[in-house]
Amino acid sequence: MTRPTRRLILVTGQSGSGKSVALAALEDSGFYCIDNLPPDLLDHLAKSYLEGGIVARGIAISIDARAPERSLTALPDRIDRLKQRLPELEISSLFLEADRQRLITRFSETRRRHPLSYQIDNLVEAIAREAQLLMPIRAYADLVIDTSLTTVHQLREDVRARLIGEKVAGPRILIQSFGFKFGIPLDSDFLFDVRFLPNPHWDPSLRPHNGLDQPVVDYLERHPITHETRSRISEFLGHMMVEASRSDRSYLTCSIGCTGGKHRSVYVVERLARDLRPAFGNLVVRHRDLANH
Repeated sequence: MTRPTRRLILVTGQSGSGKSVALAALEDSGFYCIDNLPPDLLDHLAKSYLEGGIVARGIAISIDARAPERSLTALPDRIDRLKQRLPELEISSLFLEADRQRLITRFSETRRRHPLSYQIDNLVEAIAREAQLLMPIRAYADLVIDTSLTTVHQLREDVRARLIGEKVAGPRILIQSFGFKFGIPLDSDFLFDVRFLPNPHWDPSLRPHNGLDQPVVDYLERHPITHETRSRISEFLGHMMVEASRSDRSYLTCSIGCTGGKHRSVYVVERLARDLRPAFGNLVVRHRDLANH
């Protein structure tokens, strides 16, 4: 069995350009992330990861201009030596930047202090000085992304697609059936009421069965309203899941309810999962109230 590639991703760039967003995207994709690591500790961290001291898909670290200038200047050479010494570790670097006016606006909107403000009072001068300090790292970076006109969601998707080869990490999707008589799931992002569908409960021969059983499936699929309802909900959820996958959502819950959570909602959930799973592999099905019958 081939061992997964072990990776170290270095995230650097100008303050306010989105390093925290990029780090969060990597963390959501299974990386062990450290913000503002002193460059002198990089070798120790890489060794600990390879020796099993850190269990993760990879490690990602953020280094910024708060580090000593000598350490920033020496960082490209340090990484080159690390690559030579640890060839089993795939090392890549991302540099984020934005135009000066955009950075000024972001600091003004968030009221954050620039990391170099303890040295330089003027924000414009601090931004210029930071860009100067980071020039060697920018020139060395494997990937440079300008976030001047990029939204938070676009940056997340860009990091996944271009840096770690994932178009969309996407949320973990739960589609569950439930019975209204047992209570509405309060953690639902989307909730659909399918109590208007024909009810197998009123057929004595179907009452002992549930929505997983073929007699109930055959009964429900004899009615055009069943197909129309399934199609409309499937189309809506497909669209919403794509949009959620572009955002920073980690979890998405869709609940389908009928009276008891035994027949109609169970059937609809199973068919929705069949429709959506080819496009959304991280989809889980739960029948919350089926065990109550």
